[in-house]
Amino acid sequence: MLKYAANLSMLFTELPLPQRFAAAAQAGFRAVEIQFPYGHPADELAVSASAAGVPVILINVPAGDLMQGGAGLAGHPARVTEFAAALPQALAYAQALGVRMVNVLPGRLADGVTRERALVVLAANLARAADFFRPAGIRVLCEPINDLDMPGFLLRTADELAELLVASNCRDVGMQIDLYHMARMGQDIPALLRRHASRITHIQFADAPGRGEPGSGDLPLAQYFNLLEELGYAGWCAAEYRPTALTRDTLHWLDSLA
Repeated sequence: MLKYAANLSMLFTELPLPQRFAAAAQAGFRAVEIQFPYGHPADELAVSASAAGVPVILINVPAGDLMQGGAGLAGHPARVTEFAAALPQALAYAQALGVRMVNVLPGRLADGVTRERALVVLAANLARAADFFRPAGIRVLCEPINDLDMPGFLLRTADELAELLVASNCRDVGMQIDLYHMARMGQDIPALLRRHASRITHIQFADAPGRGEPGSGDLPLAQYFNLLEELGYAGWCAAEYRPTALTRDTLHWLDSLA
């Protein structure tokens, strides 16, 4: 049976972040993830997670100005030093929270930089991150994101990510695949899940269009989950959607799937 986690950066946002851990546990989630936890003290979040009894399974490495529309850090040739400086901060939070996976967002193509150059920088930064986190037993992931919601994003599909990881020999870096982003790119999701099953380390999901809860759009998410089980996927499936109502009122899908 698949394991479902709640992304606390998008779910239960009617509550302050420290209170979302208990809300997720009460709703039936077995774990949580947080995109960027850095606005709260790590020890405060760790206490909340422990009290709620839900492990934190994943956080993102700081991404600079990415969420404000900038290029971010990981694929920017002029920000290599900034990316390296972000790794200790992510490690401190990961260790405080007991996190065993960190996600590196590739970022957008920076002005005046060729895509080829940006991908070389990204590959080097992924290798650097993998080397940095390996002694702590933490796995580095990388995630493609659709370029309709985030124009100029460097890696847009699972195939593009896999090609980069193979070409750069980043054997330790896992694939984080968000079914919503792949649907937005018009990808054949069952085919890509089969094609990359051995490398996919983490799954996220939302319905499409709209990025709402399962059932709010057109994606046959239950079919995708069934396929993941058939493929022997043993990782987490994290709900990373924008609730169309209070989060607790959008969880009908969890009762039927979990």
